[in-house]
Amino acid sequence: MSSLYVHIPFCQRKCVYCDFYSIETVSLMGTFLDALDTEIALVGPVGEGVSFDTLFFGGGTPSLLAPSELERVMRSLRSAFAIRGDAEITLETNPGTVSLEKLRQYRSLGVNRLSIGIQSFDENELRFLGRIHDAAEASRCVGLAREAGYGNVSVDLIYSLPGQTVGEWERTLSTALALGPDHVSAYSLIVEDDTPLARMVSAKLVSPNPVEAEAVLYEHTMAVMERAGFEHYEVSSYARPGFRSLHNSAYWSHAGYLGFGPSAHSFWAQGNGGSQLRWANVPALSRYCGSLRKGELPVAMREEMTCAQLCNERIFLGLRSSGVDLRRLGDEFGLPADRLALAGALVEDGAAVMDRGTLRLTARGYMLCDEIAARMMV
Repeated sequence: MSSLYVHIPFCQRKCVYCDFYSIETVSLMGTFLDALDTEIALVGPVGEGVSFDTLFFGGGTPSLLAPSELERVMRSLRSAFAIRGDAEITLETNPGTVSLEKLRQYRSLGVNRLSIGIQSFDENELRFLGRIHDAAEASRCVGLAREAGYGNVSVDLIYSLPGQTVGEWERTLSTALALGPDHVSAYSLIVEDDTPLARMVSAKLVSPNPVEAEAVLYEHTMAVMERAGFEHYEVSSYARPGFRSLHNSAYWSHAGYLGFGPSAHSFWAQGNGGSQLRWANVPALSRYCGSLRKGELPVAMREEMTCAQLCNERIFLGLRSSGVDLRRLGDEFGLPADRLALAGALVEDGAAVMDRGTLRLTARGYMLCDEIAARMMV
């Protein structure tokens, strides 16, 4: 599987927790689209001979794109890359930025999956997070998506806000499920460096939820989603059968992807069976556009992955999702005997199961995913 990612670096307002690169204006949209066209054309030869299975528009707020602007980007991508006719094409959408007509036009351009950033249905929590919508707009956005004909709708939620109780989280989760989404991503609130939230914590204006309280909320989430018939297929991701995110699953399975836009990352094999490369674009719109005006790719970092890096990423990503094929890992990279012994101990402890050589974490194991991954890495 191969994937494309496009980062749209514009927001109406930055959320207090977000450390993704974006700016609070759309005044430079035209300049950005000119640069994006150039970048896509320059990178096109890298994907020659490859059929791309997924395309994801992230941000920022991609739903700030006018349909004509999205059409322009899609035209550039399809002229440079072979995108399968049945490709999963996802667009991140914020309530308050779309209308029924806009969603219909997105769908006519090939978008067949919406990922709606709701985060909460509690008005106080929405204000704290800095969201531009209220609970009613969030519910309305899901309804508009269905009315516009989308058969694959995901919602993003955030839990473990400062002081959040199980009851408060339960109300948001229940409200979301009542809307009938096909997929739910539920993330615990993380205090990222250089965000307004980090500064609020540093100034002691808010206190993060204790780890123990977060664990209770996570356990509750897993139980509720299982009862609702969702598959828990990644640490923070739940899907109705047949609605797993193909794009995100490609990341977790270490498949190749090409990223476009400021701060976007790429992971790609150099030639058929060649070494694996990772590179990242500059996280600044002015530098991104400046480089491309000169016909230069806006790459800030490029590295050839070592065997140890690839092995550790395979372990980390696999444990978070569909599991780690220990036999394949051993054949490709070699695996110390003590790691195999650790895998056996995890199974005995109920933190994992072993299925034909693949180690998968249980709900109990997911609670300790990062710790287990760190112990398994070479």
